[in-house]
Amino acid sequence: MADTDRLLARAETLLARFEELLPGAGEPADWSAIAYRWRRRYGRGRLEPVPHPHRMLASDLLGIDRQLALLDANTRQFVAGAPANNALLWGSRGTGKSSLIKALLTAHADAGLRLVEVDKHDLLDLPDILALLDGRPERFLLFCDDLSFEAEDPSYKALKALLDGSISVPPDNVLIYATSNRRHLLPEFFSENLDTKVIDDEIHPGEAIEEKVSLSDRFGLWISFHPFGQAQYLEIVRHWLEQLGARPEPWEVIEAEALRWALARGSRSGRTAHQYARDFAGRQALAGG
Repeated sequence: MADTDRLLARAETLLARFEELLPGAGEPADWSAIAYRWRRRYGRGRLEPVPHPHRMLASDLLGIDRQLALLDANTRQFVAGAPANNALLWGSRGTGKSSLIKALLTAHADAGLRLVEVDKHDLLDLPDILALLDGRPERFLLFCDDLSFEAEDPSYKALKALLDGSISVPPDNVLIYATSNRRHLLPEFFSENLDTKVIDDEIHPGEAIEEKVSLSDRFGLWISFHPFGQAQYLEIVRHWLEQLGARPEPWEVIEAEALRWALARGSRSGRTAHQYARDFAGRQALAGG
């Protein structure tokens, strides 16, 4: 027994020393940063400052004026300490959902807005994240990019509880801005529509549909993004060519090439336009202008 006791004591000592080497329970290195990522290491989560955040400008976001106006108004309310809503930005890929949130951070960082990027698999840590941010003077947006869940994913229930359903109230200096290609964040199947019933001439969705809608319904602000038309796509191509210092001429040749580029990718989106512009500007620079 004496040997066992000594081994246990030694193990406890080694464990205590090891714990001292672990990162703290979430204290970031520098609260003066404007953007953070939540990261788990050695079983513990912490806020890591982003040294070089992607500073988008609202003037670079073409074709989404309505979406910009809606989310900027909500963000201004939040930064001013007025009531504001959690927001879900959903729709076609590459249409500026994530870029819009980054642009709002750039626009309002001087007023105290901060961004915390949280991956889907870390949503179970939301109570720990909120505990760190609660009481801080800054206004934090929890940014969940490209969010979607499978039916049995436990992290979606954690998000659902935070949005509306937990017995605790989220700090008033925290909002959630999420982007997704899915309007209801969960996969929807045709068979679920078969459970829909008509009662007294009113349509009542089945339980499966109700469960899926209940998550997205807890976001107070829904903002939809739709594919760009050809004219909008080409306008964005020209904008980025000018921003990158390329000479967009002869325009007819570039226009045809940009359309073929989009066709090959199956998408006339802002992302596709930016990628084409970078490719063209790079080739032009390499050829000596």
